[in-house]
Amino acid sequence: MLTVAIDSGPLHGPRSGIGNAVDWTISALRAPRSDSDADTGPGIDLVPYVTSLRARTSPGERRLPIPAALAHRLWGRTTRWRMDRFLGQPDVVHGTNYVVPPSTAPQVVSVYDCWFLDHPDEAHPDVDRAGRVLRRAVEQGATVVTSSTATSDRVREILAVEPVTIRLGPPLTPATTVTDRPPSVESVLETTPFVLSIGTAERRKNLPRLIDAFARLGTEHESVRLVLAGRDGDDAGAVARALARLDPAIRHRVHRMTTVDDAAKHWLLHHATALAYPSLDEGFGFPILEAQLAGTPVVASSAGSIPEIGGSAVLLSLPSDVDALAANLYWVLTSESQRDRLIRLGRRNVERFSWDSTARDLRTLYHRLAEEA
Repeated sequence: MLTVAIDSGPLHGPRSGIGNAVDWTISALRAPRSDSDADTGPGIDLVPYVTSLRARTSPGERRLPIPAALAHRLWGRTTRWRMDRFLGQPDVVHGTNYVVPPSTAPQVVSVYDCWFLDHPDEAHPDVDRAGRVLRRAVEQGATVVTSSTATSDRVREILAVEPVTIRLGPPLTPATTVTDRPPSVESVLETTPFVLSIGTAERRKNLPRLIDAFARLGTEHESVRLVLAGRDGDDAGAVARALARLDPAIRHRVHRMTTVDDAAKHWLLHHATALAYPSLDEGFGFPILEAQLAGTPVVASSAGSIPEIGGSAVLLSLPSDVDALAANLYWVLTSESQRDRLIRLGRRNVERFSWDSTARDLRTLYHRLAEEA
């Protein structure tokens, strides 16, 4: 039995895309193996750990005895403070969120996108410290795992290391249509077409350009609305300024939802006319697959992994091209045949992704690293 210490920290606190990725990855690794998985070696004993003194741990979850901020300061400067004893002397350590603690065991670190490495001046100090830990771990021989070839290409250029690409599976969310509108969703959205954006208001999501595109779209389509669903982030100020620039007649058709529970998200995905995903960079992009599972067309940018994950089922434009984004949204809103085509291709596209494959590839990597150590 191979013991793998795996960072479960992203499961604590508000759930993000990375939190979902870690949750579903751990579940896949713990699931019974299929017959096709028999050649990946002996079983794996997962030991979840957190680097937080405040997180409420679950049974079997280990807590590293050091605050995350202090740990990142230390680990970014030295590898002397090894955590093997607190991790249970594992065979492999997997840091699932850009950071992996120092260890004598082989280390794996997940990198989802390289936005903060490409734009260090825009990174929050906490994120910048995590980047330093990542670089030091890579220098010490940690294996970088990405979820797309696009991110692998950037990792290769920025960190000068050969990453391992292991795609994630599809979102584990209900695919059935939701008919009952949650109270948090405004009733007007039941009777009017709307474009949906899901994600924290951070610079990488490119929401000001989406708002500018909606300004053009709103003049051509008199009833369409825009729903911006997601917490405030480092671009909340720019989003507010973009909204303030809108003509009042169009501004009142924009709905900002900073608190979105699962029920609201599920309803919005199933009732939106289109999902807008104009990001400046993405490492994977669960909302693309969530929309395709829900039978909602996707209009997105051509940045990062989006073309790779969305396949032929996504209408693409350059992330800087506001007019093209508006035109693609208008096309989906006004063409039933285009909508039907994207829905059909989207459902077929999701079938390319499998958590069984994700777990099998990770097990193979863990065993290879343990054998080579």
